[in-house]
Amino acid sequence: MFFRHALEARGIRTPEDFLPHYRGAAERLRLENVDPAPKTIEGWIYEGRKPQRAFRPAIVEMLGYSIDDLWTEVPEGTSPNFVPLTSASPTALHADAGVDLNEMKRTGGMAVQRAKEFLLDKDRQMVGDDTLGLLDDEVARLVAVYPREPLSAIWDDLLETQDQVFRLLDGHRVRPSQLRDLNFKAAVLSFLVAKGFNDMEVPQHAMTMTRVAASCAKDAEHPGLIALTDGLKSLIAYWADRPGDAYHYASQGAETAAGLRGTVVLWLLGLQARAAAILGDEETVRAANQKAADRRERVIPDDLDQLGGLFTYAPEKQLYYAVEAEALLGHGDEQLAAQAEQAVRGFSDPSSPNWAFGDLAGSQCDLALIRLFGGDVDGAAEAIRPVLDLPVTHRNNGIVVSALRVRQALMNSPARTALVGQDLRAEIEAFPASRPALPRG
Repeated sequence: MFFRHALEARGIRTPEDFLPHYRGAAERLRLENVDPAPKTIEGWIYEGRKPQRAFRPAIVEMLGYSIDDLWTEVPEGTSPNFVPLTSASPTALHADAGVDLNEMKRTGGMAVQRAKEFLLDKDRQMVGDDTLGLLDDEVARLVAVYPREPLSAIWDDLLETQDQVFRLLDGHRVRPSQLRDLNFKAAVLSFLVAKGFNDMEVPQHAMTMTRVAASCAKDAEHPGLIALTDGLKSLIAYWADRPGDAYHYASQGAETAAGLRGTVVLWLLGLQARAAAILGDEETVRAANQKAADRRERVIPDDLDQLGGLFTYAPEKQLYYAVEAEALLGHGDEQLAAQAEQAVRGFSDPSSPNWAFGDLAGSQCDLALIRLFGGDVDGAAEAIRPVLDLPVTHRNNGIVVSALRVRQALMNSPARTALVGQDLRAEIEAFPASRPALPRG
């Protein structure tokens, strides 16, 4: 593999050799919290595993070649003929002009922020269409990036935009049509902030912010958003190990959404099934999942589905939820294992509009569980490996809980005494210990 050849050409043969060069590249790119674990580096060097997206920019900066070139097999005894990315580094771009591109972006971003504040202040007497358009763009951006980026990358922007909308609602003269639109935006942003608190394992704040989102959704007179906030309450309770509450909120939301044609009701049925699985109610799991499958055929996408991100429930996510419910019931047959593999494949393409790093990690943990229940400890270790390799910035509450479920299953499995099982259990135990601190704000 050309990656190993490029390392050897620089005298890098071990993870200990690799890490200082990698950190230097990450520092040049001003990346934070992207240090790989030693076992992750070993997987790259010795096993040929391709790095996850969060690590790739620093590797490309460090070695000067694209990831595709670096992970190309090179026949023994031949000389690689790949072209270096001589201008790929952000610090190399525009070097002739004597200006660092990162600095240009930073100062440009400050100018954009000042312009946004100018526009918001300019409309302090009466909210204008330009202000609403600006907020439309920012809400759409935050909705799109939330499932794809670590929370720390967007948290400040999310809180600031929510505050801007609240200030417009609180102190400005708005037309009735604008009032409904602003309440819709406030509900969407509060939903994302609540989800962020849940990802940081602060369920009390998450539930409070969800109630704010629900209030704004009611003021916006939007049944779909109202039902979604019940779904979020269910999600918060689910990850806080309160399955009875999770089932109650999901059922309440499903009743609200019963007459809607978008995907919100499918999500609520999926939440019902997962909560019922933890409660051991297999009959309800099957009934909810079957009802969701039947309704999928009759879906007509609505404005929430058009918004995307966490506000739509794609077929890939529906399969992931259905598989997880079966895994929580302790099943591990071959047919379910095949469905779990399909769920992982559904999130294998980061360019897909429905890709989400949390859903990918969750489906990988479910596959590990199902393989473990089927007696395949090596397959379980292989399935969860990409999750354990995630950088600390991506280890949100749901991912950590999902990984710990695999550890618990290992503890109750005959595989707990096997060497692979012991090593895997130790790795999972260490996984939550290096989670990131809360974002600012």
